[in-house]
Amino acid sequence: MFNDVWRYLLYFHAFVQQIFAPCKNREQLAVNSLDLHQFAGKWFFKAAVSPRDSDIFRFKMFDNIVFTLEDTSNTTLVMTGNMRMGDDCIKRNWTYHVQPGRDDLVLEGRPQRRNLLWSGMWANCRDCIVFQELEPPLKETDSEDSLNRFLLYSRQKDVDSEMLTTFLRDSACNGLTANVTLLHEKEFCI
Repeated sequence: MFNDVWRYLLYFHAFVQQIFAPCKNREQLAVNSLDLHQFAGKWFFKAAVSPRDSDIFRFKMFDNIVFTLEDTSNTTLVMTGNMRMGDDCIKRNWTYHVQPGRDDLVLEGRPQRRNLLWSGMWANCRDCIVFQELEPPLKETDSEDSLNRFLLYSRQKDVDSEMLTTFLRDSACNGLTANVTLLHEKEFCI
């Protein structure tokens, strides 16, 4: 009897919570417990969201971006970005490290930046990952982070528009109303 009452009470609580908080829960992935090898390979940049435009405005200059991740060791990822800007291809490398006791990736040369991984189910996409870049306030008196953006990547070059719509809608629900999606009109720089 008690179990039945408890079950109905939990069901009612979940129902009420969905009415008042319809935002989809995002699942953060603790990098220190992941097999980094599963992230190796090509990732196509799909969208960026942030609470403010200033965190993502640089992405607007690109037509498309593809990243290649290599796991050079169990604690190091090297990301190579190939970015199309007009008729030019820009190539850049970043090295990330997993450190014991931390749930984020540490960007070489930028130890103050937190780099978090989130499940692609935020965009209702099993072959996606969301990468968050977060930097602390520039001054101790500032109340908000100096950088806070979420970047959506897919294993597939072409994705269903519903996936992007879901990501942008669920992001806006969480206060991430500034967004950029790339045109993908030109060939990828691979």
